Amino acid sequence: MYLTDRSATPEADTSPARRRGPGPKVAPVVLVLGTVSLITDVSSEMVTAVLPLYLVTTLGFSPLGFGALDGVYNGVSALVQLTGGHLADRVRNHKLLAGLGYGLSALCKPLLLLAGSIGALGTVLALDRTGKGLRTAPRDAMISLSTPVERQGRAFGVHRAMDTTGAMLGPLAAFFILRAAADGYDAVFGVSACVAVLGVVVLLLFVPGRRRETPDGAGAEPRPPVRVKEALALLRLPRLRALAGCAALLGLTTVSDAFVYLLLQRRAGVGEEWFTLLPLGTAVVFLLLAVPLGALADRIGRRTVFLAGHVGLLTAYALLLWAPDTPLLVPAVLALHGSFYAATDGVLPAALAGVVPEHLRASGLAIVGTSQALARFCCSLAFGAAWTMWGDGTALAGSAIGLLCCAAVAGVVLRPSGGPR
Repeated sequence: MYLTDRSATPEADTSPARRRGPGPKVAPVVLVLGTVSLITDVSSEMVTAVLPLYLVTTLGFSPLGFGALDGVYNGVSALVQLTGGHLADRVRNHKLLAGLGYGLSALCKPLLLLAGSIGALGTVLALDRTGKGLRTAPRDAMISLSTPVERQGRAFGVHRAMDTTGAMLGPLAAFFILRAAADGYDAVFGVSACVAVLGVVVLLLFVPGRRRETPDGAGAEPRPPVRVKEALALLRLPRLRALAGCAALLGLTTVSDAFVYLLLQRRAGVGEEWFTLLPLGTAVVFLLLAVPLGALADRIGRRTVFLAGHVGLLTAYALLLWAPDTPLLVPAVLALHGSFYAATDGVLPAALAGVVPEHLRASGLAIVGTSQALARFCCSLAFGAAWTMWGDGTALAGSAIGLLCCAAVAGVVLRPSGGPR
């Protein structure tokens, strides 16, 4: 049973005409956007892979200071998502907003070479996340609008798999650059900027432009610009509220990737020279499972796969807390971490296709994405503070208990009215 079966609006993308016919399993625009995301993620994950060690060991940040910056990294993106989603629907040009977002993030990469204080770094990271916030909802809207409802999970799975290929190559590139360059961190930031520009060029050249409007009836007038009041009225949809609320609830207990890798390094004694390869392990599993789990969600229900992903994350927390220090600890935690993303990252936006009307698709995606990202922003701040005051074990134990309780609540809230199938 899908997460969204019971709450489709009259304008939602569920018409039989779009369901029938052979057609390609994945639309060409999904592949092009996947290529853009692949290139961009090589750039961004190069920085993400080295940032925790750069801040903590080179600049001497405390866990609380790092948590604050990591929160900014996620929180600013969350606030801007709503703006990006609404503007994309209002101007009916998702490519324009996505291009502005990708371009702003590319401009921020060389600025990392000049930022050496918490204030300067926070500003640069905030601008970078502003770019991410602008592009996320319009990009996902282009994927959703190009795909029939029954194939949404597969389409988002293909995109996330390509995106994750970049996330896999980024840390690998950072690893080799750090080993080869004298000023390793500066070299990583410089190469990252060049790769980000390439991603913007591919978007501008190969992603289709303004989407044609298709009025409901022959000779119908084009829709007027989407107003803020109309976008906010989406919150009246019970299923959208449920998805947004559960995404926020679970986000409050989802420890950021950077903290997971720092915990794993301490727990397993991973050397600093190997630290940048930890995200690679997550990315490999994500890449392998994104498409199969997306297709599985289309068949057995997105709620089931989504919640199963959080159970995998909870198991990873338990291993970090209580598993003996064995050679299998690192691959086991990274495998569960990657499985969590494969089961949730594309499944959540796929669940919105049958709920949100086409002309408000970017706004609906932004509402759910913002609720999740804001919750993760709060989690980063709280986890960093708890680590500083009580230690990493206590902080992680609190997150694990919270995740268990929130997953149980989400399982009840997301249950279709007819019961699970």
